[in-house]
Amino acid sequence: QVQLVESGGGLVQPGGSLKLSCAASGFTLGTYVMSWYRQTPGKERELVASIRRIRDFTYFANYADSVKGRFTISRDNAKNTVYLQMNSLKSDDTAVYHCNAARDSLSFWGQGTQVTVSS
Repeated sequence: QVQLVESGGGLVQPGGSLKLSCAASGFTLGTYVMSWYRQTPGKERELVASIRRIRDFTYFANYADSVKGRFTISRDNAKNTVYLQMNSLKSDDTAVYHCNAARDSLSFWGQGTQVTVSS
């Protein structure tokens, strides 16, 4: 059974940090493009960051302009897990963060983890 399980969300003050994890089971990350999206009520789901393999042991990451320089996406294929390190958090970063794995016509989603940035 294919599953993506996010964890690491919570309440943090502005300027703080959180590290989200997305553990995959039922398939191996391998050549999947792994992404983090976020969604707030009344808004469309927004792509935050993604990481893809471009050749053996070499990965390319891209980020939404709103998080560049603050967020870092990484993957550990041995643990079948993707991470999102979030620093210098702002109130605008408050959202449910979802993990996605995509390859060809396949697309898997996790249930999401809530991140709330508030003083």
